[in-house]
Amino acid sequence: MAGVVGSGASDRGSIVIKAEPYAGGNMGASWTALLIAVVGVAGTLGAALVTQVRADRTKRMELLAAAEQRREERGHAEQLLRAEQTRQGRRESLERRRTCYIALNTAAQQYVTEMTNHLHAARRGEDTAASLESLETARLTYRDSYAESQMIVPDTVSRAAGAAKRRLNDAYGELRRYAAEPSLYAAELESAEAGLHQEVWPYIGAMKKAMRADLGIED
Repeated sequence: MAGVVGSGASDRGSIVIKAEPYAGGNMGASWTALLIAVVGVAGTLGAALVTQVRADRTKRMELLAAAEQRREERGHAEQLLRAEQTRQGRRESLERRRTCYIALNTAAQQYVTEMTNHLHAARRGEDTAASLESLETARLTYRDSYAESQMIVPDTVSRAAGAAKRRLNDAYGELRRYAAEPSLYAAELESAEAGLHQEVWPYIGAMKKAMRADLGIED
């Protein structure tokens, strides 16, 4: 504000105005400085916030990428496990069939062998009780092996095994009838062995060939 000062008589009636500093200018400078400070702080905070947001986004992307990689790894591991289980199942199936084929082939050949032994005993006029007992044992063993094979063998082997079974059963029925009355069927007993070789063994050979093919064994 302006002040009025008297300077003496000579100056009576004169008014002297003394200027004082304008407070508004200082206030404006203070507001400017404050504004600059606020802008600076805001800029600093904003930069920190942007940095944090970017860091959070990067972290989320890294977590998502890691999770996706883990999913892919789990999926790959599961695929490998399923593939190994499939291979293991195939190996086990092949081994079961192999064991079954050995048993069935052995039983079929033993069946024919015992029929031949019984035939020889009947042709020689010997007591056939022992040979018949051995024949019945071989027949039952073959029957059980054949029944088991029907549960696991493929169709190609099943057809060959079925054809061999029919020929074996036919030969067994004929032999039992001839051996029961050897004097009446002497001629049939003489030709029966040749019939076994010509009409039965080829079917067993065909069955064995089908088994070997299923096992991947080359002739």
